[in-house]
Amino acid sequence: MSLSTKSPRMSPIKIMQNRIYELLKQGKRIDGRAPHEIRPVSISTSVIEKADGSAMVSMGGTKILTGIKVETGTPYSDRPNEGVFTVNAELLPLASASFEPGPPDERAVELARIVDRCIRESRAIDLEKLVITEGERVYMLYIDIYVLDYDGNYFDPAVLSAVAALATCKIPRYEVRNGKLERVEGESMKTPIRTIPVSVMIGVIQDRLLVDPSPMEERALDTSVILGYDSDSNIVSIQKNAPGLLSLNIMEQIIELGSKKAEELRSILVEAVGLG
Repeated sequence: MSLSTKSPRMSPIKIMQNRIYELLKQGKRIDGRAPHEIRPVSISTSVIEKADGSAMVSMGGTKILTGIKVETGTPYSDRPNEGVFTVNAELLPLASASFEPGPPDERAVELARIVDRCIRESRAIDLEKLVITEGERVYMLYIDIYVLDYDGNYFDPAVLSAVAALATCKIPRYEVRNGKLERVEGESMKTPIRTIPVSVMIGVIQDRLLVDPSPMEERALDTSVILGYDSDSNIVSIQKNAPGLLSLNIMEQIIELGSKKAEELRSILVEAVGLG
């Protein structure tokens, strides 16, 4: 009796992963980019007439729209001398066949959390300057992010879009007059920005790194990391959004590569919206 010696059939994902890995070893990728090359980025601001701030960012085929609405309200009791901002994200069903209608799923929640952490932990907004009357009335910024088209990596363009919208936001000016909060007609102020945060998504396949992954690459990655950086290249947030172990050596490479790519993205943002 003879025993079968057939090798187990590899899954399509494993086949694709091997193909991507072999290309990375040659300094190439499926879409023709170099391993550390970011897709072309375009940034437009003030694209929503009725929003106080807005921005559209395209990174390759991924397109993100952010709108900001400003209101006044009561500060948090434990932070009476700070204004408030919140981040919400939606993955519109028309953007991808993998996005479903209904309330935000865990991917939308993750996207909102990553953008929020990048802005909040970098202390990008001087929240104390958003106070009208300490402990009573402050400005509240509602940052809504919409993924309009998905072609891989919506994290980095979402952060760019949110920061671009904040940088060009016109906050209506309010004053307390005779004990009443009143709008100062015709006057507005800019968002008080202290640093310019950006994020960098880096994928890992075995011992190789790639930035700004395409959808096909995202599916084949061993794991991926999204790092947030402030203007001084300090890491302000790290999110590992897929299973997989990372060696200390690989993590050091990720941080170094992320810092270089963050500077590249920040330069594009500064030029587009006049930050500096």
